[in-house]
Order: sequence, then structure tokens, then C-alpha cells
Amino acid sequence: MSCSAALVEKRLPIIGWIRTYDTSCFVADLIAGLTVGLTVIPQGMACAVIAGLPPQYGLYSAFMGCFVYIFFGSCKDITIGPTAISAMLVKPYVDKFGPDVAVMICFLSGCFVFLLGVFQLGFLVDFISMPVIIGFTSAGAISIASSQVAALLGIKGGGHTFLEYWIKVFENIENTTIWDPVLGFSCIAILLFMKYMTNWFKPAVPRSEMTVGKKIWTGTLKYLSLGRNALVVLISTVIVFLIMENGISPVAITGDIEEGFPDVGFPNFEVVYQNETLPFPEAFAELSSSIIIPFVLVLESIAIAKAFANGKTIDATQEMIALGLSNIVGSFFQSFPTTGSFTRTAVNNASGVRTQLGGLYTGAVVLLCLGLLTSTLKFMPKATLAAIVICAVIFMIEIHELTMSLWKSKKIDLIPLYATFISSLIIGIDYGMMIGIGVNVLFIFHEAARPKLSMETLSVLNKEVIIVSPDRGITYPAAEHVKDIINRQSAQHVGSDLLVVLDGKRIYSLDSTAVRVLKSLLEDLRIKNHYIYFWNWNKQIADIFVSFDGKDSELFKFDCTVEQLVLNDEDSLVQTRRRSSSASSSTSSESTEQAWTEEKMQV
Repeated sequence: MSCSAALVEKRLPIIGWIRTYDTSCFVADLIAGLTVGLTVIPQGMACAVIAGLPPQYGLYSAFMGCFVYIFFGSCKDITIGPTAISAMLVKPYVDKFGPDVAVMICFLSGCFVFLLGVFQLGFLVDFISMPVIIGFTSAGAISIASSQVAALLGIKGGGHTFLEYWIKVFENIENTTIWDPVLGFSCIAILLFMKYMTNWFKPAVPRSEMTVGKKIWTGTLKYLSLGRNALVVLISTVIVFLIMENGISPVAITGDIEEGFPDVGFPNFEVVYQNETLPFPEAFAELSSSIIIPFVLVLESIAIAKAFANGKTIDATQEMIALGLSNIVGSFFQSFPTTGSFTRTAVNNASGVRTQLGGLYTGAVVLLCLGLLTSTLKFMPKATLAAIVICAVIFMIEIHELTMSLWKSKKIDLIPLYATFISSLIIGIDYGMMIGIGVNVLFIFHEAARPKLSMETLSVLNKEVIIVSPDRGITYPAAEHVKDIINRQSAQHVGSDLLVVLDGKRIYSLDSTAVRVLKSLLEDLRIKNHYIYFWNWNKQIADIFVSFDGKDSELFKFDCTVEQLVLNDEDSLVQTRRRSSSASSSTSSESTEQAWTEEKMQV
């Protein structure tokens, strides 16, 4: 296969797996796709509500990503669509500028993610550490669950942060209805029961040894558990429809949902704010803080891909290209930002999906719902949607487990974790993520500027030797620190014959600023009559040092012992003294001759 053909297949993974597609794959993908489709309908609508958008936007966001990922995705289990985290990140901008801004953010985020993939800049995500991720997702889960408490109680809610949600709840707590919390908590109980019932009723014998009746029973339990969201929505919606009197529902319902498919067209890049239309440059400036959204989309999707990779290598570049294109194309169908969904990916995997073509049937179910069922979805209770969201996000809270692990291993990592967690709850999860990353970057800068130096003082052949061993390369933030430490050590030996040995076996990088600082260190040591050798350095790094001014090549010593360094230093010292003595004699003669000349001039 030629290089170009291999590259095409790498960037269009469908070319590889479609060759072996057969009937068994079709059946497995069909079952999985239909199951995920029934899951994404209520979840998508709930995510739209979280984002402050009309419920139909959740359906608009749920199908195009599935179609695009078929061609460009590299992980068969992932389903692209709306998630609670992406919805929460978009909400402040939707509340301020309206629904059109969510579509514009979707397009811009898609372009940004796509470019990250094209230029292979996925390593930028590596700067977001695991403590920051855990703090962010845990705070996000708590904030999302808190945002649904008002709907669960049947009262008016609002706000953008954890504190604002609860303030609004307590302000309106006296307006709590009876049936909304009854329905909501009943749905939560049913959803949790159905999630774990396959474990509670798990048969003691392997499936191969079961009777036909047992297989039917376990299969029924499995698909009831997987389709629990759709089942709860269906039952609660039917109940509400049956008990309505004169068009009045005893619980808060979703209300009218715009029927039909979304308008297809280019995203609107002009947003309306305070009855004034902002052109794209001004709108883009207002959305500058949303730069965190594409990073979160990438982070969430790649993390899910790795979780379901089963030991296979994940091509992060390809995943970013697929995710970016999913959002770009989705924005033409009024989608808000989408990414991989952990819940639906888990359902997809448990349903036995075989290829990415399962997304075709998931998207088809959503389109079928948009075309035929939107008129019935208006009876869907808000408390049921709130229950679905809460049951989906509560399992994302894992701060306790990581806290205990970090407390036992590396306590300092608790600082970025809690900085992210607390700031996300207080001022919002978008700013919380930025603060967490900022704290983490400060830690990285501190480590770069303060390399660990192991100091060993020896007495070799009646000579004091200090061996200094940095644990990493010396770059410009660290150079002054290394110089200061060595000067302090040498200052304790003023008047004595001291040899400093800078061990470079772990030094693999050196920049021009560090070279200049080390050159000044040589002068400082010479003033105190101390000598230094650069021992066991990489020869390429040594060349960088010497080529700076063409001097001091004799200071680099390779493949020798400390004793040999001391002996070499004694020889150098003798030669230096001879040169000094010669220079002193020459200077004395010159002074005598100068004095004689001056005397003759006076005469």
C-alpha cells in the first residue's frame, strides 16, 4: 500500500473496517444504535435545558455528530452528542446573548479542535493534569445536579454557579409543589434500581449453561437497564397525559416543542445584546473566555476513547479531527457544542456495538423523533428530565477517592485539585478550569526554575571536592538558582583549596542564557581561587557551552574519575601559578622601566 493510500485510510478509518462488515456486524450495530438512540433523546433534551436552550436543540445536537463520526472516528464505542458538561459551559453565553450564540460557539469550537488535530497540537491537553480534571468534573457534576434541584421541586430556578442555584432554590422553597418532587424522586429511585438490577439478579451460572428461559430473562433485564432513561420518560409522560384535566397538568411539563427538522444553514455570526446587534469582531471578543470549551470537548472525548480502548492505541490526532468536524457540520444544523458522552458510550459498549456504523441508527432514531414525536414530547415532565440528569452526573463525582490517593502519595497535588473544585463551584466551571490550569502551570514553572541539586562533599587526595548533580537540564529560569547554590557552597570554603565538580549526566538541555550565567559562575569561583570542572556532560551540550565564546573547553572532562580530576586540577593550579609568577615578573620589569622613563622626562 502506498504512503498516500495509507494516510487516506488513517484519516478515513471507515475504509479499513467497512471491508469486513457483515450481517452479524449489522445486527449488533442496529441493536446498539437503537438503544443509544432511545437514551440520547431524553438526555439531549435535558442537556438543552441545562444550557438554557429550548429542548429541541438537544435533539438538533444529537444526530449529526453520530453521522460524521462514522467516517472519521477511530473508536467504535464513542457516541458524539450533547453532554451535561458542554451544556453547562455554554449556558452563561446563552443567557446573555440567546440561542444563536450556542451555534456560533459550536462552529468556532469545531474549527479550533479541528486545527488542533491538523497541526497535531493535542499535547496542549497534557497541561491539564489529572487533579485539575477530577476537580473540574466533580465540581461540574455537583453544579449540574444543583441546577436541576429547582425543577425537581417544581419551583422557579436560575443562576450560573453552584451558589446561585441554591440561593434561588431557598428563595422559592415555599412554592414547592407536592407532585413534582414525588415524581422526580420516584424517577431517581427507579433509574438507580434499573441501573444495578442486572447485578442484583445476576444468575450464578455462565450464559452458555443457561436454559432458554434464563437467557430471555437476563437479556430482558439487560436491555431494560440500558434503556431505562427512555422507559422512565415514556411511562411518566403517559401518566401525565392521562391525568391531565382540562389541559392542566399536576406537574410542570416541558411544553410546546418546535416540530420538524432544524433549519439548515450557515451559523449566525452576529449576536444581539441589549437590543443591539454586535458584529462578529465584537461578538468574538465577548466570547473570548469560551476558549476553554474546545479544550474540555477534546479532553472529555479522548478520555472516553481511552477508557473504552481495551488496550488499543488511541490516535488523538484523528479523534480531534473527527470531533472538530462533528461540531463544524453540526453547527449548520443548529447544534450546540458536542463531544463524546460517557453514559451513552457505556450503553453503546454494553449493547455490543461492533463498528462506528451504530451511530447511523442512533442518528436515525433522533431524526425519526424530530419528524414524528415532538408533539408528544411536550407532555414530558420537567422533574423526570431533572431526575435523568442527576442520575447521569452523580457518578462523575470522584473527588473523595482521588483525595485519599493524593493524600497518601503526593499531597501537593491537592492544591490544584481544590483550587479547581472550589473556584468552579463559586465562580463557574469555565473560570474554575482556567484557575486550576493556571495553578498547575505555576507548579510547572516552579519545578523548571528550581531543579533539585544533590550536593556531595568529599576529601580526595587532601583536597576538598564538592560534587553538584542537577536532576534535569539547566534552562534560563533555573540557571541563576544553580549559580546561587554553588556560590553559597563555595563561600563556606573561602581561603581553602576547593574543587567544584558539576556533574552533567542528567543534563540534556542548555540554553544561551544558562551558558552566560555559568560563564559568570566561572569568574565568581576564580575570584575566590576555586576551580570547577564540568564532568560527564553530553558532548553536544558541551559544544553549546564552548561555542558560545570559544573558551573553557578544557573544563569539560569525560570518562574519568574524581581522583583524576583532582590530579588534573593540581597540574592546572601549578601552571596557573607559573603563569601568575611570570606575569608578575613581567609587570615588575614594566613598572621599573616606566619609572625610569618618567624620571628621564622630568630631567
